[in-house]
Amino acid sequence: MTLTQELQVILFKPQQSIDLQGGMALSEQMARVVPQPDQLWVIDLAEVDFMDSSGLVPLVQGLKAARQSGCRLVLCNVQAPVRLILELTQLDSVFEIFNAYDDILTNVKDKSLVLAD
Repeated sequence: MTLTQELQVILFKPQQSIDLQGGMALSEQMARVVPQPDQLWVIDLAEVDFMDSSGLVPLVQGLKAARQSGCRLVLCNVQAPVRLILELTQLDSVFEIFNAYDDILTNVKDKSLVLAD
């Protein structure tokens, strides 16, 4: 017998700027989702071309909530201006960052939980 646990992916796609206003919108979106141990939270930053320090708050809060609940939060499609902010604050070493959404799915499939009896 083989038991496979599938990961539930929760995708957040903020747009344009993650500043005070955009950060509050992202926080509100994430607050609507109750983190579960079997979830993978993906924040796709493909359409975000600006982020300031106030925009880091929802990312860090989301990561904290995810970790406390045993789920995983990752970033993907990080544009150069946003990557620069993450690097300057050294948060690029705290977050799992993938080049593309498909890279996450490949990584998750490689690490999927398979129990054989």
